[in-house]
This record gives sequence, C-alpha cells and structure tokens, in this order.
Amino acid sequence: MANRDNHYEAAFEAYLRSHGVPYVAVDEAKRSLLSDGGSLKSLDFIVSSPGDTTWLVDVKGRRFPSGDETKQYWKNWSTRDDLRSLAQWEDLFGEGFCALFVFAYDVLGDRAPLPAEQLFEHRGNLYGFVAVRLSDYAACAHPISPSWDTMAMPTAEFRRFARPLEELLGLRDVDQPAANVKE
Repeated sequence: MANRDNHYEAAFEAYLRSHGVPYVAVDEAKRSLLSDGGSLKSLDFIVSSPGDTTWLVDVKGRRFPSGDETKQYWKNWSTRDDLRSLAQWEDLFGEGFCALFVFAYDVLGDRAPLPAEQLFEHRGNLYGFVAVRLSDYAACAHPISPSWDTMAMPTAEFRRFARPLEELLGLRDVDQPAANVKE
C-alpha cells in the first residue's frame, strides 16, 4: 500500500486512478531483504504502460518553487540509496521493466513545471508530474551533500531528460507534439 500520509504519493496514485492506468502500490513500511542478506529501499509503484515497458517508480515530492528568497524551481535531489535501490529493482525485475523517478511538484506559485492542462488537482493542490529515467538521472547526478548522501542533476540536464509523466504513460495523443518541461 502506498503511504497515504504522503500527499505527493497520494496525488500520484489519484492521478493514475483518474487516467485508468494499471498499477500496484508497494508497501513501503519495510525494506526488502535480498538473498545475500542485504536490503533494498522499496520502490513506490509498479506502473503499466502501453508497449513493452513497465515502470518501477520512486516518487519524489518537491515544491515548485522551493525556498523562500531564492525561488529554486527545479529541485531534483535524491539519495544515493534511492539510486542504488532503484537500479537493483530494475536488475531484479529484468527486461521490460524500467526504473523511473517521478518528481511530483506541488505548484505553489504562478509558475509551474508543466502547462496548465497537464497539471493535476488533488485535495486543493496542483501537481505537475515530471519523470526521469533512472539511467539518465544516474549518468548526470552529482553529490550535493556528503552528510545527507544526496545527489542531484544539474538543472539544464534535468530539463533535457525530464518528460511529462503522461508522455511516458501513453496518455498523450500521438498527433500531439511531445512537449519538454516548461521553463
């Protein structure tokens, strides 16, 4: 079961339901144990999409913008454990499964990560769901805090690789042009 106390994950699940996208919400209460005695951080959702790909999703909730005075718009940090665990899930599931970070941006101002028609309203808040494949994220991420063991992509790289979630889920009409994330 998804963490319904986490408004980002609750909004993501409501988004999937509203679009009729098949998914499994993963119980995140405990880390999964591996046969070698190690453990993995649980992923958040397994999401089906048209075609040959099933997405292994880790939802990252962020505000858009974040910060009071600096107005940082493209926060995309994660932990090194997030990257390691998601990569191992992708290896365990095998061919046809692709690891994906979904940044669930809670839109706080008059700027948004996506056009208005791609935002999703849930419990009075607007969310923009922007996805980045783990392989792209891992190739560009760099450490930002050794004490917290966090990583992030440079903004320019993030904006180059990030896609509206609806595009990866096949919710966009094929005749519509694929829009990259908004500035």
